Amino acid sequence: MDRRAFLKSGVFAGTVCATKGWASLLAEERLNSEATHRELATGWEFYRGPLDGRYQPWHSEELLTWEQVSLPHCFNAYDACDPDVPAYRGDGWYRSKVAVMNPYQDGRTLLHFEGAGQTAEVWVGGEHVTTHVGGYAEWVVDVTESCKRLKAGEALPLSIKCSNGRDVQRMPSDLSDFTLYGGVYRPVHLVYVPAVSLDAVHTNVTWEPGKDATVEVTARLYAAHPVAGELSLTARILGPGGRLVAEKNVSRAAWKGEEAIASFPLPKPELWTPQSPKLYRCQLVLRGGADETKVEHKFGVRHTRFEDHGPFFLNGERLLLKGTQRHEDGSNYAAALPAEEIRREFQMMKAMGANIVRLAHYQQRRLVLELCDELGIFVWEEVPWCRSGVGDECFKELGRGMLRDMIDQHRNHPSALIWGLGNEDDWPTELNGSDHAAIREYMTELRDLSHKLDPTRMTGYRRCDFAKDIPDVYSPSIWAGWYSGIYPEYAAALEKARPTVKHLMHVEWGADNHAGRNAEDPDPVLKHILTGKSTAEKGFDYKLTGGDARVSRDGTWTETYACDLFDWYLKTAEETNWLAGTLQWCFKDFSTPLRPENPVPRVNQKGLLLRDMTPKEGYYVFQSYWAKEPMLRVFGHNWPVRWGKVGQERMVRVYSNCSEVELFVNGVSAGKRTRDSKDFPCAGLRWSIAFREGENTVKAVTRVAGRELTDSVTFRYETRAWGKPAKVMLTRVNAATVKAELVDADGVLCLDSRAQIRFAVAGEAKLIDNVGTPDGSRAVQLQNGRAQISVKLDGAAQFSAVVAGVAPAFLLLAGGTA
Repeated sequence: MDRRAFLKSGVFAGTVCATKGWASLLAEERLNSEATHRELATGWEFYRGPLDGRYQPWHSEELLTWEQVSLPHCFNAYDACDPDVPAYRGDGWYRSKVAVMNPYQDGRTLLHFEGAGQTAEVWVGGEHVTTHVGGYAEWVVDVTESCKRLKAGEALPLSIKCSNGRDVQRMPSDLSDFTLYGGVYRPVHLVYVPAVSLDAVHTNVTWEPGKDATVEVTARLYAAHPVAGELSLTARILGPGGRLVAEKNVSRAAWKGEEAIASFPLPKPELWTPQSPKLYRCQLVLRGGADETKVEHKFGVRHTRFEDHGPFFLNGERLLLKGTQRHEDGSNYAAALPAEEIRREFQMMKAMGANIVRLAHYQQRRLVLELCDELGIFVWEEVPWCRSGVGDECFKELGRGMLRDMIDQHRNHPSALIWGLGNEDDWPTELNGSDHAAIREYMTELRDLSHKLDPTRMTGYRRCDFAKDIPDVYSPSIWAGWYSGIYPEYAAALEKARPTVKHLMHVEWGADNHAGRNAEDPDPVLKHILTGKSTAEKGFDYKLTGGDARVSRDGTWTETYACDLFDWYLKTAEETNWLAGTLQWCFKDFSTPLRPENPVPRVNQKGLLLRDMTPKEGYYVFQSYWAKEPMLRVFGHNWPVRWGKVGQERMVRVYSNCSEVELFVNGVSAGKRTRDSKDFPCAGLRWSIAFREGENTVKAVTRVAGRELTDSVTFRYETRAWGKPAKVMLTRVNAATVKAELVDADGVLCLDSRAQIRFAVAGEAKLIDNVGTPDGSRAVQLQNGRAQISVKLDGAAQFSAVVAGVAPAFLLLAGGTA
């Protein structure tokens, strides 16, 4: 049976749909007892390639090589950023023998998947249990009947097939500008529940400024067989400090669907805000016979409002939504990011001063929403209807199901602000992409479904101008200074867009920047850019070929230019009192199959962090506008060589949110500057300095609340002109890292070179490559004539570097590294 026929069959409805609500429950309950809940993290094996699930996962050992892995696991963790070969698209199999010991009489045994990409099949032995389509929602499969067939003491022979193979009827589209990862890349849990248990619990909070709040608790049951007799329930509300606020006991017969269990008044509620994200707790206990199920989740009290053609209000006060966007992607893990890495990422986002994040372009792991609740970061979360038209009924039902799941699983979170209906469904050449009527009809359907499922939240959409009247909140495409125009046109572009939609937020803006590449002078392409026309990204503007001159294609991709663009946009947003929100693209560099020619191949480099979460210079520009804690940053920590003529003045940029900064150059004060956000660039914190030849040290000092902040950079000032590249010089930075420099015949570093360099190693060593960073790719463009890479060295090895037009360079390595 093909996939479309399977989805339409009764088997699909009976296996996935009957249990999908459990993901909503398990996303929020705390079943920490080993007796009822266990994360299945260890004891797994992986095989990449097709298998017949009826027989081969547990046989044919002489033909298969299984790799020991732990979950979560993404089978594109290494190849997503390979400069030569696109990431693998196909099948990957996981297997494990799972001990099952359900403590409940007639209890149910469930497998809870937090996400698996992109289509997953679950098999027990040679029995196919279910198929789930979609890589991002949580889902649950009931394996109770399979467990009953096990012999005493026998473990459950579980195998899971994940496929990220191409499928035009599955969201998101293959033309999406991010890697469609494969694997069990979010946690999997084994869960035991009684014969009758809670399928989902929701809190519906009603509150307006100046009034008391009301909290309604609703729930769904899960039972495989009819339930006789009365059920006893206890609902509790606990305040942010843990104090019991309200409690109610209820007895009632079993019910179908979602029903109200209890309602509580909440006088003078403590409010959830980005500055003080107060969280209440809802507990619901279900007793049926001798068994008990306890569910707990957090919720918040807040009131939101978008003014027509104007700003956003939280709890009755204007709040500029200031944020960024995030892909679930990272070095060495791809989509299978460990929890501690995700926590660190969101802590860095909060430290930057963000109060909103758009989760691009799909539902993300529940930990993300929990962190946003706790940190005070609003969320725009969307279904992965990305860069495609409208397919057949199977395609449409898949999108509806994704929207239902996302809202059902995440609507308790006070951080959830906007349900996104999709992204960029005006993409040229995509399946049915020119059928505007069908796209409008389907977007309207999704909007109405969202309002029905959650009347308290607005819907959002970015870039689909022929349907911009449909979502509640819309973002036009404005990329002034990158894909078209120049960044001083930003304010005019916002004003032009303002009257065209009722509620406008500006979502997605920024600039690619190759970390470690900088410039002394303005980008030469700027004098060729057409102005006074559109500032949107159109069609294939992201490509490095075709179309009008634009910075994205013809610019130098320096951190210097990107920081100036960020600075201008942030200044403009601060001055635009009607703007609801501004969200930069993107918080962290991420992998994409559509950009093999980028400086780091197959990496979108618009991040404020590298793919390994190292901050770029742009991160500190945002901190200087948004951060609450005092900060100070001298631009150029990864700019080891500056250049110019003898005595020529060069700009020193300092980014800070402090009112006054003093600069010292080689120990001598160059004076103080006062911060003024209207004084571009650097809000006036800039100095013109004539550096001495050779080594220079620049130090910035500010004093705040009785303490001193300092930051400094040391660099070499090069006054010699360089000529045509002549050779590559290789040196060992340390035991594990090799640096390459492209120099002319006199040994002068070619500081304007952006040539691609290729690294290789032979012998007892391996390159640490495909990391997706400038110093973690075996093919990468130079940063002002230089590049480096690390090596895992176990003995003697020959290292090489090749740049077109000059002779290859070699370096003999010896000695081991961890």
